[in-house]
Amino acid sequence: MTDTRAQFRPEDHPNDHFLLTTVVGSYPKPKWHDRARQLFEDADADFDEDAWAEAKDDAARLITEEHERSGLDVVSDGEMRRNEMVEYFAHLIEGYEFNGPVKVWGHNYFDKPSVVDEVEYDKSWLVDEFEFTDDVAGRPVKVPITGPYTLASWSFNEVYEDDAELANELADLVNLEIEKLVEAGAKYIQIDEPALATTPDDHAIVGETLERIAAGVPDDVRLGLHVCYGDYSRIYPEMLDFPVDELDLELANGDFEQVEVFTEPEFTEDLAMGVVDVHDATVESVEEIKENIVRGFEIVPPEQLTVSPDCGLKLLPREVAYQKMENMVQAAREVEAALDAGDIDVPAAE
Repeated sequence: MTDTRAQFRPEDHPNDHFLLTTVVGSYPKPKWHDRARQLFEDADADFDEDAWAEAKDDAARLITEEHERSGLDVVSDGEMRRNEMVEYFAHLIEGYEFNGPVKVWGHNYFDKPSVVDEVEYDKSWLVDEFEFTDDVAGRPVKVPITGPYTLASWSFNEVYEDDAELANELADLVNLEIEKLVEAGAKYIQIDEPALATTPDDHAIVGETLERIAAGVPDDVRLGLHVCYGDYSRIYPEMLDFPVDELDLELANGDFEQVEVFTEPEFTEDLAMGVVDVHDATVESVEEIKENIVRGFEIVPPEQLTVSPDCGLKLLPREVAYQKMENMVQAAREVEAALDAGDIDVPAAE
């Protein structure tokens, strides 16, 4: 496996060991961003498309800088331009249409799209977003993309024989988008497949779509897969065969009870492990997060561990999200120093 990780180590990194720190994707939007959206959607308001674009640019710039201030090695813009992980992409893909919200649970509604014609790639989805963020950022930028299996599973399919066929067609479009992102300079791309957690028996379909996505991706581009909130024993060790450099998994919310799932057979990919809980507004202390990070060494040695939140932080108060990130980075640096001093045992290296 090609080492795609070293390129993200800062030149002034303080320790010999390096635990890559990053985020999964989404982040709380500034309150004025939501107000700007309301104004833009109000036909009676004097707030046109240019004003809305400026508001999104300002929010993306602000959150990118907030990520950098927390000390993260790899940052994002917190998905300031995106509303929802399926809806956003469905609006950009030819063949989708929307027919109104669908009730998904309780009083929650989801604007579930329908595939009513063959899906086609009409224009780039994320290149402008990446180029803006990359220009603003002084650190490397990660690009999250909703994966084709989730795009298929969380849509009404009125055209293709089954969701597997639709997912494979969408995978080819994702591959085209990644080609454009790579041309623009992207080096770290994350495929989000939360739907796999709810239907883990479909891991073979996800594997096939990832093969299509990874085709032609240069060796120096880091490709990750994020799967959250599921019973990983139903997709491990099969997920080790996925053609990605990194598997990004939620473990903090389950109090790390699933760590043992990954100890046999050996975890051969890099692991991006959630060490702070995005569903709890309590800010974990640096000491607590250090303990969480060390649990990762039961699965992989430090050179294979990425430290991140469980999932996107968007549901938390913004000040809580920031403090979780800052504490997480501080914890990672302190664990590195302890590793340098030989004060931490690494079971996965034995």
